[in-house]
Amino acid sequence: MRRWGSTRRTGPTGREGRRLRRVTVAVACAAACAALTAVPAQAHGPQPAEGEQRVPHWAVKDTGAPDVRFRGLAAVSRDTAWVAGTFGTVLRTTDGGRTWRDVSPPGAGELQFRDVEAFDARRAVVLAIGEGEDSRVYRTDDGGTTWTETFRNPDARAFYDCLTFFDPRHGLAMSDPVDGKFRILSTRDGGRSWTVLPDTGMPPALEGEAGFAASGQCLVSSGPRDVWLATGGAARARVLHSADRGRTWTVTDTAIPAGDPARGVFALAFRDRHHGLAVGGDFTPGSPSPDAAARTTDGGRTWRPAAGDPPAYRSGVAWLPHSRTAALAVGPTGTDLTTDGGRTWRTVDTGSYDTVDCTPDRGCWAAGQKGRVARLEQ
Repeated sequence: MRRWGSTRRTGPTGREGRRLRRVTVAVACAAACAALTAVPAQAHGPQPAEGEQRVPHWAVKDTGAPDVRFRGLAAVSRDTAWVAGTFGTVLRTTDGGRTWRDVSPPGAGELQFRDVEAFDARRAVVLAIGEGEDSRVYRTDDGGTTWTETFRNPDARAFYDCLTFFDPRHGLAMSDPVDGKFRILSTRDGGRSWTVLPDTGMPPALEGEAGFAASGQCLVSSGPRDVWLATGGAARARVLHSADRGRTWTVTDTAIPAGDPARGVFALAFRDRHHGLAVGGDFTPGSPSPDAAARTTDGGRTWRPAAGDPPAYRSGVAWLPHSRTAALAVGPTGTDLTTDGGRTWRTVDTGSYDTVDCTPDRGCWAAGQKGRVARLEQ
């Protein structure tokens, strides 16, 4: 989502001990979207025979990390992407996924990386989640050859879930509520240093409300100042919006079901400061997730439910590049496509992915469990 483009766990929530209780676009986007609607289930199967029409599909790349679950993904271009996941793992490719370099920070094997934000092939920031000192931020300026730990959470009550950057210098990280309000961490030097923002402009959190560290998309930005924060786990699933880089916030209810620690809004995507998508549901395996998608055309002041929803919980969402109406949503049971701005969704793949990200040069990537990373190809 580049806008200028025990805590050792595998589930998608923040304080899980408490909460579990309680495509690639073709040269003309229109052509690509039309082709995507024809993608059959399990589309990353055999290549089509000679003479058959090729359609965009997820092409799985061998990362060499079958035991890692990648919930952090930063797509820089069609060739370059970073993924971050369990066991303190960070991988990088610069050749479209043909080869991957293990660039994990030294000594991070006990950490759970859930978000990565990359500025290019050399500069990236990763977030480790967890209570207290398990929440950490690292930055690299040399492609992962060396890392600097730039933040270690000193407050046992805080649990950081997601990162976002407005540009290569200005960014935010969010923590679950502390003293009844979400906590926001700010950087003005590209993640080299961080400051906790005052909470006077933050609305009170609901009882049990928190963010979901499921895909690195519970905190997203668009443009130089606008940022949105997704919540769940409480009586209502809400989206908070700030137009001043996190100093003051407004909050709006969504139609996505909540009322349980496993339900709410898991991911957001904004193609500009007005048009956004929200996906989520109930992450409990086998649980139904009706009304798991919503859309806004007014910057998050109001949210309308989709008329045709994804069939199950979705944890990641991304707009297709150069399109005003097409987007992908991913989750453990499949990938869905919308071609009407989030009004309706259609399943186009049944592979398991946790997060998705697209770039202006026709690159869309997805990542998930068992070391799965894929690029949308035709």
